[in-house]
Amino acid sequence: MSGAEFSFNLRVYIEDTDAGGIVYYVNYLKYMERARTELMRSLGFGKDYIFNHDLMFVVRDVAVSYRLPAQLDDELQATARIVELKGATMRLQQSIQRAGQLLAEGEVTIACVDRSSVKPRRLPQDMLQRLREQQAAGSEGEA
Repeated sequence: MSGAEFSFNLRVYIEDTDAGGIVYYVNYLKYMERARTELMRSLGFGKDYIFNHDLMFVVRDVAVSYRLPAQLDDELQATARIVELKGATMRLQQSIQRAGQLLAEGEVTIACVDRSSVKPRRLPQDMLQRLREQQAAGSEGEA
């Protein structure tokens, strides 16, 4: 079951590119990170919530396929879709697009950890509920 797709717009700046004006490969991961952060913020789980609950998220696994290059000054859309939720982890499918054209796609698994011990911990119940709602929202139109 796939969740509703969240989309975040961004622009490519000179510091994102190599000498040829092409986005450096690692920056696609940064764009995906921003989309995950903004998805969580849109659900009410910004940095204040995260810090006040003494937790943080860390990337456990990531796989990215690069299709086409983004270039200086491009306007991009970074997407995030929740595809799996477990007690302490979340798996998302993500993409970077330019005007609907797929540039890069990936799958990221993030783990919730205790800020102090950096050991895995279950997602807070209210967060898990909102994430499940987000995940279910995308499957309403699927048959």
